Amino acid sequence: MDDNSLLLAIDQGTTTSRAIAFDSFGGIVASAQSELPQIYPKDGWVEHDPDEIWRTTFDVSKRTFEAAESKGGRVVAIGIANQRETTVLWNRRTGTPVHNAIVWQDRRTTETCDQLRELGVEEEIQAKTGLLLDPYFSATKIAWILDHVEGSRAQAEAGSILFGTIDSFLLWHLTAGKVHATDATNASRTSLFNIHSHQWDEDLLHLFAVPRACLPKVCDSAFRFGETNPAIFGRPIPILGIAGDQQAATIGQCCFTPGAAKSTYGTGCFLLVNTGQKAVKSSNRLLTTIAYRLSGQTTYALEGSIFVAGAAIQWLRDDLNIITEAAETERLARLIEDTGDVYFVPAFTGLGAPYWDPTARGAIVGLTRSTGRAEIARAALEASCYQTADLLAAMAKDGIDAVNLRVDGGMTKNDWLLQYLANILDISIERPVVMETTALGAACLAGLQAGIFGSLDDITRIWRQESYFEPAITPVERNKRLAGWRAAVGRTLNRYENKATDEKSIICSPNEGV
Repeated sequence: MDDNSLLLAIDQGTTTSRAIAFDSFGGIVASAQSELPQIYPKDGWVEHDPDEIWRTTFDVSKRTFEAAESKGGRVVAIGIANQRETTVLWNRRTGTPVHNAIVWQDRRTTETCDQLRELGVEEEIQAKTGLLLDPYFSATKIAWILDHVEGSRAQAEAGSILFGTIDSFLLWHLTAGKVHATDATNASRTSLFNIHSHQWDEDLLHLFAVPRACLPKVCDSAFRFGETNPAIFGRPIPILGIAGDQQAATIGQCCFTPGAAKSTYGTGCFLLVNTGQKAVKSSNRLLTTIAYRLSGQTTYALEGSIFVAGAAIQWLRDDLNIITEAAETERLARLIEDTGDVYFVPAFTGLGAPYWDPTARGAIVGLTRSTGRAEIARAALEASCYQTADLLAAMAKDGIDAVNLRVDGGMTKNDWLLQYLANILDISIERPVVMETTALGAACLAGLQAGIFGSLDDITRIWRQESYFEPAITPVERNKRLAGWRAAVGRTLNRYENKATDEKSIICSPNEGV
């Protein structure tokens, strides 16, 4: 490949669609992004308009492509990273979605999961998929759409309606309906894919009532998936890489050896630790997942998933109007020495790992008359650190210890946050020069398949550290803060059981008023 070769990464996330063109050294040549509207039909329900997902993705991809090639480069391959688990069903002939996309955060199938759990099948599901029985994953979302859109189940059984996570939906549109496929990382998030046999599992398909005929082909993460419709970019461009966003970030952070860990702080927070070719089964409610699959060889990871991280900051900005922009939280956090024992548990759509309580709802604990904007903003930032500590504690119980952590995502621009994260986790934190590691990971997969990178070692050589944060508080102070957090979390769990004694979504200290 010549020095003008560029890789176009599509990063379709929960709140934004973006595209970035990278050179062969991992440098950003051009980029564009567009906000994606959120739809909240009911409490705990989260949807996206699939047509808007495609429209925004098409727009940012075109703009980035044109800007990059106007500078003298030539896009030679495309990689896709996507919000995982989010579920779309569409008509094979017309491409028309049969329902809004049900987003990964959505909790509408909680009752279905409870009913399945009563049948005693969760252990079998975990053994085959590495996942727990939770509305988070795609299987119950697919079944819900098939059961609530008249005629859709029969059409899915006939293969007239297709299922896909967002990568499949975009791939289908980019190739003008010629390719219906996904990669192993996205398949591993559906609760339908056996991560050991690498096949859609017939028993799980029967259990979740999902027709095999609607499912995509599962490929390696670096693979020649197809070519774009020439009408999009003026010529066909091969699509050579696909991975779920958190796995793509794992690749972008070069976590290629067992024990290497990364944590992404975006809408949610997702911590993955590479476990090599061994699928480590968690005894502490973490997820065993596929980190990537290359040339038929699978690398696994242990994952902790936090549903709300940056989304809490967005809530402060858009709904409470406490801040006007996310960056303001750093200034507010530095104004005060501490929160005055105020804790913010952002369980807007339940709690993920290691609690997995879909009925939990958010709480601000410890409010006093002196609590103000700064305390609440700082508590929202601290919550991401405490939740990460919960994940690392669970991983330690599973025998996985991280000695340092590479971080990325929009929140990690905040130096105060990363210092507090180092303090609470008691490990060093590394921030890379290229913060867009999800897009970079998608580009690297495409680059591997295109021959721009000859190996994972070639990708490792382009990673560069920008900042480094070391712990700077005493163990006594750390343990005190974590104890306060865990007490606050306890107030939000098992909402239906606790409803008779606690009806409030904002909880105060026992001796204080709001």
